[in-house]
Amino acid sequence: QVQLVESGGGLVQAGGSLRLSCAASGRTSRTAMAWFRQVPGKEREFVAGISWSADSTYYADSVKGRFTISRGNALYLQMNSLKFEDAAVYYCAARQYGDTNYVPRSYVPHSSSEYVYWGQGTQVTVSS
Repeated sequence: QVQLVESGGGLVQAGGSLRLSCAASGRTSRTAMAWFRQVPGKEREFVAGISWSADSTYYADSVKGRFTISRGNALYLQMNSLKFEDAAVYYCAARQYGDTNYVPRSYVPHSSSEYVYWGQGTQVTVSS
């Protein structure tokens, strides 16, 4: 099992930057991870993901060129040039693959249904 805890959310002015972190505990080998976001009344949407090998990343069109996902001691999401539309609760997600199950090193899941573990979320508010 994997436990995820997000942090780093807060209030930022449009055009500013924010860095989110997701601390993971438990087994994280062969684990794809991603950031999703959700606003009240809407479906949770994919923001950025990274393959289990960390060889590949994938971004939603709405954040390309502005956000950067990376992993080290934790999963990070560097958000630059923030827009009002970026305001949401951001969730960290993870999906583990079996050791014997072949999954391309470059595969990045980008559907919420492909992820199993979720954090509690961290609020990002953008003032215009």
